[in-house]
Amino acid sequence: MRLPVVCALLLSFPLLAREPFHSKHAMVTGQEPIATRAGVAMLKKGGNAVDAAVTVGFALAVTYPFAGNLGGGGFMLIHMADGRSTFIDFREMAPHAASRNMYLDSAGNLTNGSLVGWRASGVPGSVAGFALAMEKFGTKKWADVVAPAEKLAQRGIPVSYALAESLRHAQKLLSQFPDSNRIFLNNGALREPGALFKQPELARTLNRIRKNGAKDFYHGETARLIDAAMRANSGDITLDDLANYRAIERKPLTGSYRGYTVLTSPPPSSGGVGILEMLGMLEGSHYTQSGAGSAAAIHYVAEVERRAYADRNEYLADPDFHHPPIAQLLDPGYLHARAATILANHATPSTEVGPGKLAALLDESSDTTHFNVIDSAGNAVAVTYTLNGGYGSGVTVPGAGFLLNNEMDDFAAKPGAPNMFGLVQGEANDIQPGKRPLSSMTPTMLLKDGKPFLVLGAPGGSRIINGVFEVMLNVVDFHMNVQDAIDWPRFHHQWLPDTLFLEPGISPDTARLLEGMGYKLGEVSGVARVEAIVNTGTWLEGGTDGRAPGGLAAGY
Repeated sequence: MRLPVVCALLLSFPLLAREPFHSKHAMVTGQEPIATRAGVAMLKKGGNAVDAAVTVGFALAVTYPFAGNLGGGGFMLIHMADGRSTFIDFREMAPHAASRNMYLDSAGNLTNGSLVGWRASGVPGSVAGFALAMEKFGTKKWADVVAPAEKLAQRGIPVSYALAESLRHAQKLLSQFPDSNRIFLNNGALREPGALFKQPELARTLNRIRKNGAKDFYHGETARLIDAAMRANSGDITLDDLANYRAIERKPLTGSYRGYTVLTSPPPSSGGVGILEMLGMLEGSHYTQSGAGSAAAIHYVAEVERRAYADRNEYLADPDFHHPPIAQLLDPGYLHARAATILANHATPSTEVGPGKLAALLDESSDTTHFNVIDSAGNAVAVTYTLNGGYGSGVTVPGAGFLLNNEMDDFAAKPGAPNMFGLVQGEANDIQPGKRPLSSMTPTMLLKDGKPFLVLGAPGGSRIINGVFEVMLNVVDFHMNVQDAIDWPRFHHQWLPDTLFLEPGISPDTARLLEGMGYKLGEVSGVARVEAIVNTGTWLEGGTDGRAPGGLAAGY
């Protein structure tokens, strides 16, 4: 007997029974428990949300080598209780030696050089980003926020089952590089759950950073270690590249939806523009009438996703090299025209969508991890940072103990050809020295009467934007609590490939209806891994994503 759609959905997605974590005063949500608890400890010591966020960021470099890092980069969205908001861009930069065709062979075909090895890395930004955040908004001393990570590296952490399995799956990548093999794979013997994992070289690096600040990473001993390793292995990053790196404070993008102020990520993130475009196309659509998880609701949201990603791939890039037409992309008339092309009961092939037609362009002023913090004063921080792929390029800096990113793959190494996430990007995101690759990282907040209501973000490569977007809709439009909103099954359309990817929890009946609308369906194990906090006014409610193990919401 065929089950009703809602019943089939609930039976196939048992996580919907989980309750949010509640606390009265302050909260951290993150994807690794030890680092999350380090952030809560900083809050209990009187640190504000920025102090706690930087503490978590450094701790993750020890406890979560899959994505936590010193050798990567990312974004930090900050909203202070006094009304100030800012966005810290510490995205990696292409080194001076980078060039447009650096990853093409003699026949013009893509190599794997942007993914694996010494030439895959952009100049890391995490340490500079954390330093800028502390300088502008922190209340604790720099040494206070670095010390917990240094102690974790020196004393060791117990290897969780999740970490042991993650390292086992990364054997092929990490075993190619002697220091990565020695440190993370235990010289090929692997690390067993429960064993103590000490990282003395990383501890020494953190000790230098604690004592000397970010200047050690970009001008001091750590910089010299990176430079020497690059020269010994035909890498591209030099002492000058490190010395010239700067984290940048940018103005967040803002919009409105259903009475909330949306505070989100500007370029070189593509996420904020995408979120605001999609919300604009949803206004007045009545897409919620058939309910969450219905084929009709999925269809309409998938169509706005399709259109936003088409625009993303054509128009967005590092704003210091290319002038993204943000005002035109977010113009209500443009978004209304884009939404008017959505058919009520039929998918629009991506070949018939393409990027929107804009007027003359005007100049305008997988893996990853995410964590959120709200402190007792009402300050809020959302951080997404990354090595790009899990364990980045696979390369560990000898004598320094940390992995380097493979962020160069986020450029359009060959415009028109898909990258590791299947994104087909245009000329705007080509490789140039000093340029920051376009990103999907989307730390975002919703404010109500100027105060944080929803703080969220996710890892997940090109799926980040849609994961964040759909959780936001679940909270605002479908009135779910934050944990249900995260656990609800998601879907993903990114224009190209022209496939609607469904998570396993979406019912077979719904999938058949979507096929009948003309969608080519694909399966995906997870659409991003969202972490979120909702401020109800009485309680802080934390939700963490069960699509992968290890997440924790904690507070007091």
